[in-house]
Amino acid sequence: MMDPRLGIINKRLENVKRIIAVSGGKGGIGKSSIASITALCLSKKGYKVGLLDLDFSGPSSHIILGIEGVYPEEEKGIIPPEVYGIRFMSIIYFAGNNPSPLRGNDVSNAIVELLAITLWGSLDVLIMDMPPGIGDAILDVIRLIKRMEFLIVTTQSKVATEVMKKEVKMLKELGIPIVGVLENMRIRELSSVEKEIEHFKVPMLGAIDFDTIFEDTIGDVDKILESGFAKQLQKIVYNQFT
Repeated sequence: MMDPRLGIINKRLENVKRIIAVSGGKGGIGKSSIASITALCLSKKGYKVGLLDLDFSGPSSHIILGIEGVYPEEEKGIIPPEVYGIRFMSIIYFAGNNPSPLRGNDVSNAIVELLAITLWGSLDVLIMDMPPGIGDAILDVIRLIKRMEFLIVTTQSKVATEVMKKEVKMLKELGIPIVGVLENMRIRELSSVEKEIEHFKVPMLGAIDFDTIFEDTIGDVDKILESGFAKQLQKIVYNQFT
């Protein structure tokens, strides 16, 4: 018997113009920071933006943006709270600060439930902070959501680059649009990332230098927007999404 929630998901998203999944094969590459601050930058430009934290293993968008004390409302579904002009939804609202050691079917079920109950309304763009890796969680989201585009985050690390290439190859084989690859935490000018993706014919969006003080800005939106990290990301975001 077909799960009735599956037929609802894309209806929930029918008034969202673009759905951008921010993804990366490894943890610790700044994927959540890219997703959160991309949403923030677009909101500051006047766009209607949603941010969905689907990183079940370590949701952190709320920490980065300093979101606390606001909660979804229930009315024929779940209405995300609006913070800094961003409609925000996260697994944190269901698991709290407790660990959520979901596995296998439990992860799939949680993703289906979150996508089926969230009422996004009309948005210019929905930014999704994806789970790390290229496992079942990513494939579930691809299967469930139509019109997705992927923004791939990587670093100069050889390990991160190799996993990034696997993800790009997988998305290409599945016919999923890729906005491009963004290199984060660059520590030297010479980088092999752009060369590594040449034969995939995927755009290189740019690089963000390693910002030694970015960590000190986390949780304070005003300080974040003044950081070197955010200023470099803003240029990339405005070039690609505006």
